[in-house]
Amino acid sequence: MWPQPCLLSPMPTNLPRPEFSLIIIGDEILSGKRADKHLPKVIELLHARGLALAHADYVGDSPERITATLARAFASGEVVFSCGGIGATPDDHTRQCAAAALGVPLELHPGAKALIVERMREVAAEKGEPFEPERADNLHRLNMGVFPAGAAIVPNPYNKIAGFSVRPPGAHGPAGVHFVPGFPVMAWPMIEWVLDTHCRAQHRSQAQREKSVI
Repeated sequence: MWPQPCLLSPMPTNLPRPEFSLIIIGDEILSGKRADKHLPKVIELLHARGLALAHADYVGDSPERITATLARAFASGEVVFSCGGIGATPDDHTRQCAAAALGVPLELHPGAKALIVERMREVAAEKGEPFEPERADNLHRLNMGVFPAGAAIVPNPYNKIAGFSVRPPGAHGPAGVHFVPGFPVMAWPMIEWVLDTHCRAQHRSQAQREKSVI
């Protein structure tokens, strides 16, 4: 029987505040083909809630490196946001690596499937075409709803293609890894949703301040 990661649950108030960290995945960032915009934005989103980023990792599209990085993230007890690699193209390895790091199988999440089907039906209607759920390209799109067993959905307000959150057994509150796409227009609202839905107890009225003495 596969060990199951825990679903999200409220954090007891007597537990220490978790740290926040960021993983950014993709060869295009490391090669300089595309400039990273996630790091400054996540710092901004955290700062607006009185929170701070503890550290960030950049990882290319190597499954071995991604798996090792995610294994450390799951063991850290931190709230980790992972950006990129959750699409359905050949160079998207993040969902498979997350399952490998947790030691659980991948499975089609029923809620994610329903959202993908809803989106495909809307697109077909917009184009004035019949919706054909059994068409090969539509079946392939369902791969975007395949998550590690036990994952919870992170809703995507841009196009309904959900991200996911997973945590190892024994994790508390929002601690775990929250996976979002690499596209800022999708990723940033999804990160905000996690912060305001699962991390509200960690919000502070004032952001951390730095002072220098000369």
